[in-house]
Amino acid sequence: QFQFVESGGDLVQFGGSLRLSCRASGFSLDYRAIGWFRRAPGKEYEGVSCISSDGSTFYADSVKGRFTISRDTAQNTVYLQMNNLKPEDTAVYYCATDLTTPQTMCSKPERYLGVWGQGTRVTVSS
Repeated sequence: QFQFVESGGDLVQFGGSLRLSCRASGFSLDYRAIGWFRRAPGKEYEGVSCISSDGSTFYADSVKGRFTISRDTAQNTVYLQMNNLKPEDTAVYYCATDLTTPQTMCSKPERYLGVWGQGTRVTVSS
């Protein structure tokens, strides 16, 4: 069965760090782009960061310099290291996969509606 399992979300204070994990099961992440998306309370889905199969990356302006996406092929997992967290990072974070470029993938979160997993909740207190 094709699915993602997101984990690592938690309640942290302003300026704290978290590492989110997105583990794929039922299929291989090889040759596929993977993206992290989020939905904050009362807002639309947003592409946070996406990575291609060869390691090229895209970051939303709001997270550049603070978040780092990486992938572990052996573990079939993609990570999102989040540093210097801010209250505006509070959201449920989801991952998805596609065969397009990271920039295209992150710019079109609506493509992945209906395929999100349960997500992982990040809450940043001020």
